[in-house]
Amino acid sequence: MDFARMMTTGRLMMSAAALAVAGSAAVAQELPDTMIWTAYDVGSAGYAEASAIADAFGQKYGTKVRIQPSGSGIGRLQPLLQGRADYGFLSTETFFLAEGDYDFATPEFGPTELRAVAGRPASITMVAAADAGIETIADAKGKRAAFIAGNPSINVKCEAILAFGGLTLDDVEVVMFPTYAAAMSSMTKNESDFTCTTPTTSQLYELAESPRGIKWVPLDPNNAEAWAKLDGILPIMGHFEEDIAAGLEPGEKVDMASYRYPVIATTKDKSADEVYAFIKALDETFDMYKSGTATMGRWALEQSGVPPIDVPFHEGAIRYLKEKGIWTAEHDAWNEERTRRMDALVAAWGEFKAANPDLSGEEFATQWNARQDEVLASLN
Repeated sequence: MDFARMMTTGRLMMSAAALAVAGSAAVAQELPDTMIWTAYDVGSAGYAEASAIADAFGQKYGTKVRIQPSGSGIGRLQPLLQGRADYGFLSTETFFLAEGDYDFATPEFGPTELRAVAGRPASITMVAAADAGIETIADAKGKRAAFIAGNPSINVKCEAILAFGGLTLDDVEVVMFPTYAAAMSSMTKNESDFTCTTPTTSQLYELAESPRGIKWVPLDPNNAEAWAKLDGILPIMGHFEEDIAAGLEPGEKVDMASYRYPVIATTKDKSADEVYAFIKALDETFDMYKSGTATMGRWALEQSGVPPIDVPFHEGAIRYLKEKGIWTAEHDAWNEERTRRMDALVAAWGEFKAANPDLSGEEFATQWNARQDEVLASLN
């Protein structure tokens, strides 16, 4: 080979190598250099899990994540809605905002389009003092129920679990406590007979060791009629077989309901490519963070990337889940139905708000909730 041909070949090889490096760099830059996430307060499970995932993203991709903690649902959602945060590690406020419920039944909010990326299953069911005689949900009739002032996220889940047993709030004696901790410790103090909560709440370990004892009330996974009643109150929960709970013996399991906490959500208009890159990174770094807490293994996409969840899945997440063989036709049907519900509420909200400019406060929320019920009934 003459010198000129050698130089030409060398340049071609160098160009090919440069393209390969550029291609690798492009892959490595799928995630943004920096991101902002919102989460629950420092010390919460949501903050701890967001931090573990952020650390994994930083180690593998060099992405710097800043987490903004907040103790309120509005505080976690506003940065997301205002474009000052990329993703939120949220809880049931995701559903409440999408529906325009509770704190979000105001002219400033109302039903708002959010999309889910993934959500770790978190279990919940009725937990009772063992001496209260509550073996099934229906047995809670006439018993004292510990509810929490200003905490619709927990209270509405308990209302849904009561519906599973054919009960309403009128069938139990609701005892309202000022804080979550007070409600959770009330059974040990014989101030209530049952509540509904997650199975690893610290006060429940005290109940398990107390003279009253602890009883986890199961939800029969095969009772389709009961699940339909639960779904009618809160259509974001499914069945979960739990083996990590206060008072459970090794190997013992309880059939509970599951919701998503944290649920990673973003806005509807977030780029599909960005969300695809995010959930791909969440999947590819799983082994780096899965042991961060006792429940972080449940971020595996086979559990966290499927319905039911608070809001429809983002198209970018669905694309990746389909590539992984996780997303099914059944999941598509669920997502389409959930999107139809959201679209109907958003449309009704626009009409309602325009027609009621002079309403405010409690009157506004009451009339909106009545209109909301009409819309949802029309979808059945």
